[in-house]
Amino acid sequence: MSLTDKMLKMAGKEGLELDERISKGYIRSLCWKYGWMMIRGKFFALGKKAIDSSVFVGRGVKVKEKRYLSIGAKTKLHDGVFIDALSKEGVNIGDHVVIGRNTRIECTGSLEYVGKGVKIGSRTTFNNDCFFGAAGGIEIGEDVVAGQFVRFHSENHNFDDLSTLIKDQGVSHKGIKIGNNCWIGSGAVFLDGAELEDGCVVGANAVVTKHFPANSVIAGVPAKLIRTRGSNE
Repeated sequence: MSLTDKMLKMAGKEGLELDERISKGYIRSLCWKYGWMMIRGKFFALGKKAIDSSVFVGRGVKVKEKRYLSIGAKTKLHDGVFIDALSKEGVNIGDHVVIGRNTRIECTGSLEYVGKGVKIGSRTTFNNDCFFGAAGGIEIGEDVVAGQFVRFHSENHNFDDLSTLIKDQGVSHKGIKIGNNCWIGSGAVFLDGAELEDGCVVGANAVVTKHFPANSVIAGVPAKLIRTRGSNE
């Protein structure tokens, strides 16, 4: 095994076929970054059986109520991630998950109601600046790929009573579910009650409000079915 391969393995990126234009200096800088993330991860997981000791933790990562947090092997929390894990079912993140920089996971937005929580399946990747509002519960499957600025809002305000202020009418919680092997474009928004079955593709900046069957390709505001994967139509 070459020195470069050893460095990539240390960074959790073994088996990659590198572009010939990538220098060893660039690889060293990445390994330096991931090396420090590994060290922070050891301290982050210290005394917490539900957090694997192989977790990678970036700079400025903050967690509230860590007792409600579980994280699997070699998952990466990049710089600036914030997690408020206070919830009924906790924040449960699988193995080899990537949470991009400056992403926020907030399970409880009110002292009157403790939120349901978040589950993210193994090998799922979220790019930077995503938001999880998980009062009503968010469930993400395995092998999901998501771009930047993806947002989940699993809570909705009631507003039909014209004699009462909207802020006094309470909220509803249906939850949000994303199946396995989905691709979510940058800027997509998921509102309470949204549900994707396995294999769906979501266009950039789509607003998803309802259920879509497996292998749907959707886009728009609100999101509509464009076609079905594997179909020539």
